Amino acid sequence: MVVDDSVVIRGMISRWIGAEPDMEVSASLRTGLDAVNQIERIKPDVAVLDIEMPELDGISALPQLLAKKRDLVIIMASTLTRRNAEISFRALSLGASDYIPKPESTREATAAETFHHDLIQKIRHLGARARRRAQPAASPSMAPAPERARGALAQPVAAPVAQLQLARQPFSMLAPRVLLIGSSTGGPQALMTLVADIGPVIDRFPVLITQHMPPTFTTILAEHLARASRRPAHEAVDGEIVKPGRIYLAPGGRHMRVVRHGAETAIALDDGPPVNFCKPAVDPLFNSAIDVWQGGIMSVILTGMGSDGMRGGKDIVAAGGSVIAQDEATSVVWGMPGAATNAGICAAVLPLNQIAPKLVRLFSGDRS
Repeated sequence: MVVDDSVVIRGMISRWIGAEPDMEVSASLRTGLDAVNQIERIKPDVAVLDIEMPELDGISALPQLLAKKRDLVIIMASTLTRRNAEISFRALSLGASDYIPKPESTREATAAETFHHDLIQKIRHLGARARRRAQPAASPSMAPAPERARGALAQPVAAPVAQLQLARQPFSMLAPRVLLIGSSTGGPQALMTLVADIGPVIDRFPVLITQHMPPTFTTILAEHLARASRRPAHEAVDGEIVKPGRIYLAPGGRHMRVVRHGAETAIALDDGPPVNFCKPAVDPLFNSAIDVWQGGIMSVILTGMGSDGMRGGKDIVAAGGSVIAQDEATSVVWGMPGAATNAGICAAVLPLNQIAPKLVRLFSGDRS
C-alpha cells in the first residue's frame, strides 16, 4: 500500500513495485485518513507511508494503522530535513519497521536510483520476514514473537539447529582495545538497546559505529545515542583524535576510517564511492582498524540487510580480533549478521539482550 499526497511519487513507487515479480500494489492512496479507512479491506503486508500529508499525516496515521493491523510493516518515507528525521525516529519508537529518505527531486537520476534500490530491498526483506512470521508452521527461527512493545525488537526464541551447528571462532586471547559496531535495517533500535547497557565499556574504551543512514538522520541518531548511553556521542569529525569514553558515529554520506596519528589514533572521513552499495559502509571502518589496533579489536555486527561487515570481520579475525553477531530471532533483518555467521567468523551469535552483558565481561578480562 503506497500512501503519499504526491501523485508523482505514488505513480513512481507503484511502477517500481509493479515491475517486481514478487510484489504487487494493493492500493495507492493520497492521505493517511484514506489508509486508515481502507486498511481492513485492503490488508496489505507493507505500507510505504509519507510523513507530510493533508487530513491525517503519517505519524498520526501510524498508530491507527497498527491498531487495525498489528503485523503491518510500515516504512516511513520523508525528505531529508531535520524535522522529518526526528519524526522518522519517533515513528520507529511507535512501531514503524523502517524509514527511507525520499530524494528532493526525482529528476536527479542518481538520487532516484538509490531511492528505487533501497525501497524495493526494504519492502522485499521486511515483507518476506513478516509473511514468514505469520505462517503457522514457521521454523523455530521465524516463530512469531510475543506482541512487542512499540518499537522494541522481537524477543529471543530458540536458535535454529543449523545456526547452532555453524562453526565458531574462539574469542581472541588478546585484550580488546576498541569496540566497533556495524548495523543497518533495524539498527537504530538495536543500537539504543546496546549502548544503554555498555557504560563500563564506553568509559574505558572508544566505541565507533557505522550505521547505514543518510545525512541529517545520523545527526539525530548521535543525539539519541548520547541520551541512551548517558555518554558523549557525536558524528565523527575528520582528523579528530579517538579517545576512550566517547561514541563516534560515521556521518551519513561519508565513510569513516581510522588512521595512526603519531602515537594516537585519528578519524579519517572520505567521500569515496559506496562500498557494498552503502555509504557509510562498515567494511572500511573494520579494515582500517586493523592497522591501528591489530588483534585488539572487538567487533559487533547487528541487524541489517546485505553482507556489509562480513569481509571486514573476516580480516579482523585473521588479525587476531573477534566478531559477535546478533542472532536471527532478534534481528529485524538477518542479512549482515547472518552473512558473518554463515562465513564462520563469529565467536558468538547472541540475542540482542545478551550482547551487552557479554561485551562488559569481555572488556573486563573474561575471554571465555
